[in-house]
Amino acid sequence: MSTLRIPQPVPPVADDCEQLRKAFAGWGTNEDLIISILGHRNAAQRKLIRETYFETYGEDLLKALDKELSNDFERLVHLWTLDPAERDAFLANEATKRWTSSNQVLMEIACTRSSDQLLFARKAYHARYKKSLEEDVAHHTTGEFRKLLLPLVSSYRYEEM
Repeated sequence: MSTLRIPQPVPPVADDCEQLRKAFAGWGTNEDLIISILGHRNAAQRKLIRETYFETYGEDLLKALDKELSNDFERLVHLWTLDPAERDAFLANEATKRWTSSNQVLMEIACTRSSDQLLFARKAYHARYKKSLEEDVAHHTTGEFRKLLLPLVSSYRYEEM
């Protein structure tokens, strides 16, 4: 098993953005270059890359990746590039669209995230989809599962000891 490490010193964000732009240029996409950049940065650095890419090129990095990549690799890089709260919001939205009776994704988000993490995910959900996570959960669930899941995603839990 291999381990990816963040290079020391980390290259300037502008250089990363320029390299990503080059990876998209010409025929085909240089997937290895995308992996070498995004795979060797932490979540905060990837967020800064997204912001700088937009400021520099006037295009959302996620949309550029969607245009250049396909299938499972596109999904992986897309999820990898999102902030944790945005990723939870994206996965929760997918889970409500493809509803199953024992939806594990929503249960994991509702039960394993801290109150602050869940609050940030709910805010990201609302910002991205213009509706609340609670509305979608209420709309797509029924019965006992709804009685359990809706309060879990709606509440702000006390976590002090």
